[in-house]
Amino acid sequence: MTARLLAVFAAAFLWAKMEEEIEGEHGWAESLPTWRIDNHPLLNLLMNGRPMTGYHLWAFSFIFFAFHLALIGAGSWSWRAECAALGSISLFWVLEDFIWFMVNPYFGWRRYRRQDVSWHRSWWLGLPADHWGLIAMSVIFLALSRRS
Repeated sequence: MTARLLAVFAAAFLWAKMEEEIEGEHGWAESLPTWRIDNHPLLNLLMNGRPMTGYHLWAFSFIFFAFHLALIGAGSWSWRAECAALGSISLFWVLEDFIWFMVNPYFGWRRYRRQDVSWHRSWWLGLPADHWGLIAMSVIFLALSRRS
């Protein structure tokens, strides 16, 4: 489990650095040349009100695939392995988003707050609200992956 957590953290750090280079001061693909859906009922449910962009669709798809490569390579699938992958993906996105703010010279700790981050519309106890949901999903899925 420790190796998995370290690998997820390393992957999140690398992805955050790449995204920081791509997005700069304009988070959530605000200035990227990509399609964007700003208003749709499913966005409130699935994205906490954030827009869906082509950039994010392909990023989410790539990470989902990458975290399943081990299952594909092993040639076997199980609920435990699926829970481990889903828990790791959930943890990855929370860590990646937080690290993005910390490594981004336009943000950092001082600007990691609701008034400076328009794309995270709701916050709770100092974190974007959806991070709490992803943390809970990660804990649940990773716990399920360890059950016999």
